[in-house]
Amino acid sequence: MITELEFKSLSAQGYNRIPLMVEAFADLETPLSLYLKLAHSKDGGKYSFLLESVVGGERFGRYSFIGLPARTLLRASGFGAAARTEVVTDGVVVETAEGNPLDFIEAYQKRFKVALRPGLPRFCGGLAGYFGYDAVRYIEKKLENTCPPDTLDCPDIMLLQCEELAVIDNLSGKLYLIVYADPDRPEAYSNAKRRLRELRDQLRYSVA
Repeated sequence: MITELEFKSLSAQGYNRIPLMVEAFADLETPLSLYLKLAHSKDGGKYSFLLESVVGGERFGRYSFIGLPARTLLRASGFGAAARTEVVTDGVVVETAEGNPLDFIEAYQKRFKVALRPGLPRFCGGLAGYFGYDAVRYIEKKLENTCPPDTLDCPDIMLLQCEELAVIDNLSGKLYLIVYADPDRPEAYSNAKRRLRELRDQLRYSVA
C-alpha cells in the first residue's frame, strides 16, 4: 500500500483518484463466496457485479472481478432529440445531459485523472455495466427514429462507477482489495485505509 506521503505527492501531481490496495490469500475461497461476503451483504448487492475473464468462451481465465456496490452510476435512455443521460449518486440524480450519451460518457471519463500504480490488476476500476441492444442507435443515426416503444422502462445504457473492488487471481490464489480515494475529500487517505480494513474483516464472515 502507498504511504500517506506518496498519496500527497500524487495529489499534488493532479490525480483526483488514487488507488489504495492490499493483498490477501483467497485460495480457500471461490469467487461466489467472496462476492457474498464483500458485495452482497449491503442492500442485497445492488449495483454490484461479479465478472469472470474467460478465454475462448470455453475456459476460465486468470482473474475474477468483484465490483462492490457503487454509489454513482450513469444511465441513458431515449434516442434522437429525446436522448438523455443521468448521473445518479446515492439514489439522487445529480446531473442531467441531453444529446448523445456516448459523447457524455467520453467527456465524463475525462474528468478523472487516475494514478495507476505498478502491481494493479489489468482491470482495477472505472465504469462497468452494459450497453443494451438498442444502443446501436446512438451510433447508426439512420436507426435512431426507428426504435420500438420501451415497454420495460429499462435504460439503454447503465454504467457503474466502480471505486471499490476485489480482484481474484485464480492462478496465484491471491486477492487484491482496491479502494479509490478522492484527495479533495477530507481525510481521504485514512478513510480509504479504514475501508480496506473493513473489507479484510468481512473476509472472516461465514457464508450461510
